[in-house]
Amino acid sequence: MSDQDKPAFTADLGDGTYRNPVLNADWSDPDLLRVGDDYYLTASSFGRAPGLPLLHSRDLVNWTLIGHALQRLEPAREFRKPRHDCGVWAPALRHHDDRFWIFWGDPDHGVFQVNAPEIRGPWTRPHLIKAGKGLIDACPLWDEESGEAYLVHGWARSRSGIKNRLTGHRMRPDGTGLLDEGKLIVDGDRIPGWFTLEGPKLYRHDGWFWIFAPAGGVETGWQGAFRSRGFFGPYEERVVLEQGDTDVNGPHQGGWVTTPTGEHWFAHFQQKGPYGRVVHLQPMRWGRDGWPVIGDEGTPVTVHRKPGLPPQPLSAPATDDDFPGGRFGRQWQWTANPQDGWATQHSGDGLRLSCVRSADADDPRKLANVLTQRLPGTPCTVEVELRLDAEEPGARAGLTVLGDAFSWIGLERGADGTVHLVHRFGDPVAERERDAAHPRMAPEGRARLRIEVGAGARCRFSYDLGGGWEPSGQVFAATPWRWVGALLGLFGVAPSGGGHAGAATFTRFRVTARETGGGTGGGIGRGTGRGTDRSTTAPPV
Repeated sequence: MSDQDKPAFTADLGDGTYRNPVLNADWSDPDLLRVGDDYYLTASSFGRAPGLPLLHSRDLVNWTLIGHALQRLEPAREFRKPRHDCGVWAPALRHHDDRFWIFWGDPDHGVFQVNAPEIRGPWTRPHLIKAGKGLIDACPLWDEESGEAYLVHGWARSRSGIKNRLTGHRMRPDGTGLLDEGKLIVDGDRIPGWFTLEGPKLYRHDGWFWIFAPAGGVETGWQGAFRSRGFFGPYEERVVLEQGDTDVNGPHQGGWVTTPTGEHWFAHFQQKGPYGRVVHLQPMRWGRDGWPVIGDEGTPVTVHRKPGLPPQPLSAPATDDDFPGGRFGRQWQWTANPQDGWATQHSGDGLRLSCVRSADADDPRKLANVLTQRLPGTPCTVEVELRLDAEEPGARAGLTVLGDAFSWIGLERGADGTVHLVHRFGDPVAERERDAAHPRMAPEGRARLRIEVGAGARCRFSYDLGGGWEPSGQVFAATPWRWVGALLGLFGVAPSGGGHAGAATFTRFRVTARETGGGTGGGIGRGTGRGTDRSTTAPPV
């Protein structure tokens, strides 16, 4: 395969090795699972919908996005507006009794689960198995030796006043509820030097109950392992993965998987500022003393031989989209639960977004109808074509980099009926947007829009109104929210009022990896694997 034919952002180096991160974007708090010859991964989706992404691989390196397990967040009334750092935290993916299960903690509502007979569904609606504030990072275990079922979870101090502890429960075997009030099974305050213990994943191995759990915080922490002969303890602990002298800060929180040939692998995240939490794959083995050894004797690897699995085509989660029939690919998520009429189907190509009326039209951070995807961790160029069809004064649509700060470029209908190319931004404390560049007339009501994302997520905006590309404004440094990386987004909006405000059409959305001379991980290629993650279901209409 030539470099031009490679999918962009693949971690597969094509020579039997891979480079970390294997998923170089914000696939936060990953957990993974093997069923037969297939590997599946899910991740935190916080307040975006659909949630609980489902990724598939057959070699643990080349991944595709195959769907989502959660179509709408519940309780639905709480997610009518964006709650970027809330919602689905640190899910656990399991397979039991011929069903797939995902458990997670919502810090404001409690522990939920969904389940399905097949990975592609149909998935049940969320079932609340334990209500409460601050319950996070839930993980079940069905113990085949005893027939008992268990659940472990962590705590968010922001909601409960409790942190650095893991609580265990007996669970109903059907996963519908818990059988006790819970017991403190690991107290991080009693372990010298440990803090922010969270994200537990529960396993059985070699006669022991194992809890893989991180501590030390997302940016500077480490991965711990705990073991006990009984589920309720007492547990002994060990640090099994830490930064060492590598540049992989805070390597922790993920899942362990075993291949059919007996290899062991551990996937975890690294916090990378505006890029969010990217996913690394580490070799793992069990030491002679019975404890896991992860990475290169406890520190992360950068380049490593691939798992001993059959060769697979190079792939990565899709980014590009032609929006056939008005449908958008699986890589897109709304910033809140979607409503009818935000996106409409039609006979051609292109995403037709309504210019939804909103009192928050001048702050995209507050808009529920922004259609987003993850910002790649590799330098890239983002392009899209836009036509503004709305006649409503003040109606606008554009391409945004969205985080605690934001910047967007697009088209706006003026009070005199003319259309202008506008570029606006807002810093983290701004209550409304400001111009990042002087408006320009766009007499055709069309524009090509571009964002060049360089090292450190520094973004250069430009536009083409028919006379070639022109730069716009100053360089914008993308920022994350507290727990979520920066997002790429498309939106249409109009000021408050009555009646339909019109629509905007986006076509040919492209994300192309930029040549950097040596690569930064995640692969550098010209193709983007477009179309591989196309949704077969229509967006809300």
